[in-house]
Amino acid sequence: MAKSDSSLVLRQLPIGVGMLAGSLLLVNRLWTPDLTNSQARSDALGVIISAVLILIGLLWQQIQPRSPDVVVLNGQEVFDLAADLPDPLRLELAWASHILLTNTVTRSLVVFVNGRVLLRRGIVGASSTVAPGAILQRVLQTQKPVYLVNLQIYPGKVEFDYLPDNTQGVICQPIGTQGVLILGANAPRSYTRQDEIWIAGLANKLDSTLDQWPLPHLTHP
Repeated sequence: MAKSDSSLVLRQLPIGVGMLAGSLLLVNRLWTPDLTNSQARSDALGVIISAVLILIGLLWQQIQPRSPDVVVLNGQEVFDLAADLPDPLRLELAWASHILLTNTVTRSLVVFVNGRVLLRRGIVGASSTVAPGAILQRVLQTQKPVYLVNLQIYPGKVEFDYLPDNTQGVICQPIGTQGVLILGANAPRSYTRQDEIWIAGLANKLDSTLDQWPLPHLTHP
């Protein structure tokens, strides 16, 4: 049995036990012609316990967190590295992207540095270029990350045409002052705080590598 299925059974167990106990108490009462005082008190206590079990089960249904809805991203799977990069930088980008794609909910990844795309990996959109819109420009100017927990409700999602059109969540993580690491997920609200810390650490590592292998700055048209 899957983990989600077993969790559902456990949440519904108090309701089932409470309803079964209440039904048995009712049957016992109907088949008992003469009730003693002690039996009446026992029946009343049993009804209260059954009601409490049902109430607990209903409360569990409300407070258990609902897993984010996962979608199948529209796009093609690629692994594109800029051809003119030095080998140490290519190796660093390949390693970092592999770590993010296999250890976080990331399904799409773009590295944009000094006006050019250095890497596209995972499921990507139709466009292979990045034209920084308002959100990306803010990240570049402030060097502060932006996490769009549910991209589909943001009007600014149109600037992410290089990601699948049904991308659910996006993190734009600055790479020092040089660029942005753009990550896309296939479920909203799926990145945890620990994921954000991990992503920031990898971006800092990329920034250190770029300092050793500086690239010319290109102004995007």
